[in-house]
Amino acid sequence: MRVPLSWLREFVDVPAEATPEEIHAALVRVGLEEEDIHRGELVGPIVVGTVLEFVDEPQSNGKTIRWCQVDVGESEPRGIVCGAHNFFPGDKVVVSLPGAVLPGPFPISARKTYGHVSDGMIASAKELGLGEEHSGILRLTELGLDPAPGTDAIALLGLDDVAVEVNVTPDRGYAFSIRGIAREYSNSTGAVFRDPALAPALLELVEAPHTGFPVTVADQAPIRGRNGCSVFVTRVVRGIDPTRPTPAWMVSRLRLAGVRSISLAVDVTNYVMFELGQPIHGYDLAKLSGGITVRRANAGETLTTLDDQVRKLSTEDLLITDESGPIGLAGVMGGAATEISDATSDVLIEAANFDPVSIARTARRHKLPSEASKRFERGVDPLVAEAAAARVAQLLVELGGGTIDELGSSLIEAPAPSTITLRDGLVSALLGVEYTPEEVRGSLEAIGARVEASEGAFLVTPPSWRPDLDDEPTLAEEVARLVGYDRIPSILPVAPPGRGLTREQRMRRAASTMLAAGGLTEVQSYPFVSAATHKRFSGDAPAMRLANALDAEVPLLRRSLIPGLLDTARRNLSRGLTDLALFEVGTVFLPEAGKAYGSDSLPVGNAHPGDDVVAELNAGIPPQPWHVAALFVGDRVVRQPGEAAVPASLVDAIDAARQLGAGLAVPLRVEQGSHPAMHPGRTAEIFAGDRVVGVAGELLPAIADDLDLPRVVALLELDLNALIELGAREVVTAPISTYPAATQDVSLVVPMEVPAGDVLAALTEGAGALLEHAALVDDYRGQGIPEGSRSLTFALRFRGPDRTLTAAEASDARLAGVALAAERFRASLRE
Repeated sequence: MRVPLSWLREFVDVPAEATPEEIHAALVRVGLEEEDIHRGELVGPIVVGTVLEFVDEPQSNGKTIRWCQVDVGESEPRGIVCGAHNFFPGDKVVVSLPGAVLPGPFPISARKTYGHVSDGMIASAKELGLGEEHSGILRLTELGLDPAPGTDAIALLGLDDVAVEVNVTPDRGYAFSIRGIAREYSNSTGAVFRDPALAPALLELVEAPHTGFPVTVADQAPIRGRNGCSVFVTRVVRGIDPTRPTPAWMVSRLRLAGVRSISLAVDVTNYVMFELGQPIHGYDLAKLSGGITVRRANAGETLTTLDDQVRKLSTEDLLITDESGPIGLAGVMGGAATEISDATSDVLIEAANFDPVSIARTARRHKLPSEASKRFERGVDPLVAEAAAARVAQLLVELGGGTIDELGSSLIEAPAPSTITLRDGLVSALLGVEYTPEEVRGSLEAIGARVEASEGAFLVTPPSWRPDLDDEPTLAEEVARLVGYDRIPSILPVAPPGRGLTREQRMRRAASTMLAAGGLTEVQSYPFVSAATHKRFSGDAPAMRLANALDAEVPLLRRSLIPGLLDTARRNLSRGLTDLALFEVGTVFLPEAGKAYGSDSLPVGNAHPGDDVVAELNAGIPPQPWHVAALFVGDRVVRQPGEAAVPASLVDAIDAARQLGAGLAVPLRVEQGSHPAMHPGRTAEIFAGDRVVGVAGELLPAIADDLDLPRVVALLELDLNALIELGAREVVTAPISTYPAATQDVSLVVPMEVPAGDVLAALTEGAGALLEHAALVDDYRGQGIPEGSRSLTFALRFRGPDRTLTAAEASDARLAGVALAAERFRASLRE
């Protein structure tokens, strides 16, 4: 909301010396956010001039210019070249003298043109920022002004005004008006506030008879059980001159408020909307057919709105209609059929109050945000409609030369605000600050509420312009706001002793720390995926669908972290980052097939749910385990002098899994596996005991190509919840032996289909406690090995805890391992 300061000063005593920054500070104290300060773009000298004489001089290009002599209050007149022809000797005009700057910016200087030195410029309304008219000169005589030559035109036309802009929250619609901002400034500073809706001259007009115009509200589809229209006031002004110009002071104020001047009648309705917060609409009375009916649209109806767009109406749209059909979208935009034009002399003024939800839906449905709908959506004072209609009539009489007719209507069926019982001491209890009863009562009366003392409480009736005040906490918030938020101390809570992170939290942090220490970068991605992405990475597994997705193209919740990592990799690769090692720790959503999720027992408002409600809510949530995933693209080791680049591969993904398993004390085993999005020959399932806890592999080349990724993309995903569950509660470390190790190798010939990991496990189990370490070092297939077999070579390290092992002891342990491998997998020693 932009607030011109000259306008604000009409309704509240703002000190003359107060700066825009000080006014901003005062409004911030009562909870309004400062946004900006808007100043005029004009720089003087810009003065009033009297045209003494001129000579029309035809030019070779077919144009006729005027060589003018203009009195600007100096000893000698100034010679000025002008191309306009709508002024005459004796006219008062606005002259921009050399050194002035007009909006654009457009600096003015004395310059030679058309054979003369033009010592300034006679300005049009558009050049001064007062409207769109640029073909003719602004004649002050037409505005009813007769200032002396040399008068400062910037101050005369109100172009020196300044506006402060504040952000208005959705619950404070009353602040979308000069009236509301003036009241807030008064609450902040104690300055005297004068309610423009209660001006004596306006009240006389409000009480004057205005009847006989038929208005019917026939809302057959109310929203939330409430009629869409609760107030509809009309007034008639006859005989206006629609060609009269809008006064410069009004144009200037509207411009600072963010609205351009259109015509006198339209400008007046906009002016009153900003002044009182009540949207107003004007109709050409001659174009109306009969009375007005407020109703919902019928199926198939259309309306041509003021922007010349034909709108297909919904049966939920609230309409203003006459006997000819729809003539306006209620509270949003009027119709072209009854638009005020230059031929309009009789105007019907409408000031109504519409249901906020109905207006918000219509505005969004038709993509028609407007100043009117913005106010109705946030709530308009239902009792200001009569004053607003009377104010428009008053200005049309004063500025347009019209007369007020007794024809009109006054339908007011708005419910009165409910009285709230505010218990003694509740404000202090809620806010943690002691407030006296006088402070509580004074604050509530300052916002316009009626406060009556009762036994152990105040009976508070909020004002009609504050529909947001509907219970004790909202009243307490008003007390805190007006007394001052600085009364509320800033006290940091002290953490209770003896508590800290749970085991699960510590383990999740440990997993992140291990991967980050290994050189991976942690990322976070959105949990939403498309149906095609879900099908690609999760097959036919069920997925949770969002009831109100932020993006209709990604309506499902992820079952895997891998799609998010791939999107992150694509984004970084497109920006030239080709070597990536990424990981994410997050939740996935794993609904069970055939099970319905959700609950109808959502707690309402500030009601505290019981244990049974919490249990039902939890039962309506699908399992959401924590997963950890990693992605490797590009080179694991970059090329450098003396060393070739080492590309990332499946090995890096498996190593990351083993690193996590070792850190969380969960022995992991790797076997060949499958995944719908991974290369069938380069995919591994990861086991903890007999339980599958994850998968590692390389992305299918076809998918990589489709996603504009390199051919080799190594991936890993582990069920972190399972690793934490299976991890040792306490990690017991073995003492480091001081005795030397005995090392031996063994090569075993096994059938091709036997996994090397299973052979390693058998060797380890058979060798017993003396085996300290075992690792696969070679996988040979070729000459000397039977067809359908391969040779696996393992490096073994033996160590005794209490003695130096002999070669025989090491050999016996090794042979025991070989024997178990032979028993299980028909393994034989390679000759």
